[in-house]
Amino acid sequence: MKLSKRLFLGLAVGGTLATLPISALAQEWQPTRPIDFTIMAGPGGGADQIARFVQSVVEANDMTNRPLIPTNRGGGSGAEALLHLNDARDPDHTLMVTLNSFYTTPIRQEALGIDIETFTPITMMGVDPFVLWVHKDSGITDFDGFLAKVREMDGEYVMGGTGAGQEDSIVIAYMAGVYDLDIKYIPYDGGGAVAKDLAGQQIMATVNNPAEAKGFYEAGDFIPLLAFSDTRMDAYPDVPTIKELGHDFSYYNQRAIVGAPGMSDEAAAYYRDIFGQVYASDAWQDYLVSESLSPLPMDEAETRAYWATQVANHRQLLSEIDG
Repeated sequence: MKLSKRLFLGLAVGGTLATLPISALAQEWQPTRPIDFTIMAGPGGGADQIARFVQSVVEANDMTNRPLIPTNRGGGSGAEALLHLNDARDPDHTLMVTLNSFYTTPIRQEALGIDIETFTPITMMGVDPFVLWVHKDSGITDFDGFLAKVREMDGEYVMGGTGAGQEDSIVIAYMAGVYDLDIKYIPYDGGGAVAKDLAGQQIMATVNNPAEAKGFYEAGDFIPLLAFSDTRMDAYPDVPTIKELGHDFSYYNQRAIVGAPGMSDEAAAYYRDIFGQVYASDAWQDYLVSESLSPLPMDEAETRAYWATQVANHRQLLSEIDG
């Protein structure tokens, strides 16, 4: 199953979001209370880092007349956040920062009754690739060494991630399948906790986004072995992609802001203007580069088409992994 950046970019044909003028609808509406800025993951992970960076840009530039209030709601692989948004008492003041569990959790937990098509597209901030990491003291320096070690341990090699059906588990399951690996998997509440436990060597390897592992990598604690991107990443030019090794697979985590179901057109226009300004800012463009994210601007129609494609792709991918 291929979820490639080419597919993402093929859906983003307009690319006009960041440069849209302030609309008449947005000018007519202003928040009247603090804005619930729910994060669909635990503290320290990629979604959390992005949410708090976006908040800092909004705050530093006085973009809103009421503050964004970030709150982590990562329970149940993001089910807590989805239910919170779905049942929002004040849709015009309720936003969520998402990742791919926006698709996978409703698929895996049908009893939630979540239909993401009812949510309100706001802004796609970018997409984030995945990298396989080990600790510097593991004795592993390349992917061949990783494969040898996993096979040597015969089912006792331990990796951590954010839970079954979550983004990293999809990547790990694919890798384990094509290389016939037997790996123990320990779930955590968020990518930040996963990276922290690799640094403490409570686990042996992770598949984390670059932003989640960056501090440990820069400190010399982590070694990147393999990228699950379409091409080699500028920040890690010596790290091969799994595509180079003969497997046509890449996987990217969405970094998007969505609104609650029932959000008014006026409020949605207001938030699109605000986060469009953030997207176009030098601060965010620099962040995309420093954290190895790929830009992916989309308007509302393109976003809804993107959602439909990702639901279909993830439904197939999860059925292959679970089957």
